[in-house]
Amino acid sequence: MQAVGNWLIWKRKISLGVILGIFLFYLGQGTAAFLLLKDRGIRSAWQEEGAEIGAAQRREGQKKTIALTFDDGPHETWTPRLLEGLKERGVKATFFLMGENIAGNEEIVRQMSRDGHLIGNHSFKHVQLTKAGMDEVCASFEKTGAMIEELTGSRPMYVRPPYGDWNEELECRTNLTTVLWDVDSLDWSYKNRRRVVNKVCKEVEDGDIILMHDIFQSSEEAALEIIDRLQSEGWEFVTVDELMID
Repeated sequence: MQAVGNWLIWKRKISLGVILGIFLFYLGQGTAAFLLLKDRGIRSAWQEEGAEIGAAQRREGQKKTIALTFDDGPHETWTPRLLEGLKERGVKATFFLMGENIAGNEEIVRQMSRDGHLIGNHSFKHVQLTKAGMDEVCASFEKTGAMIEELTGSRPMYVRPPYGDWNEELECRTNLTTVLWDVDSLDWSYKNRRRVVNKVCKEVEDGDIILMHDIFQSSEEAALEIIDRLQSEGWEFVTVDELMID
């Protein structure tokens, strides 16, 4: 009887040991699984965070592009100074020329073309085109376009209507691409370099077209300061046609 009792006790200990071993085994497996899942979770979080950082870095690496445009020129004094400043900074701009201002400033127009700027048509005189007769409007653009072509060898394909005054009928008749603007510098009103610079730099966004005029000293100075400030922040200046292609 005592031997049988000892056997039962021993058997019970074995059973408890086996059960305990099995329990510990699965506990270990569960802990390992938990740690694995936790590790995967951490890795996944790291990966997601890394992807977000990488995307942000890529976005930061992309330059923001804008186009500087100038109306009403050429001016015998301020346009050459502006061209010189643009060349020093490696910037190309778009000039919408007024036909009546070309006479006597032909070499300035040729310089624009040689420097790689885009030249557009701003009609012959600064009048509201929708209030003029259709024939007069078309003749005005035709005359200005022919003057520019004679000086540069290329007829302008882009038009900036004075005051932005335009309609679909005029566009169809002239067969020119209309270019308006996103940011009006109000340089024609302010005639103050600091106010113009602050307004443009505050309002400009990626892909914007900026309206300025190259017939005022304050505008010439403001334009170059705008370029200096925005270039230092990573902005890139392009011509209107390049902006439209992008």
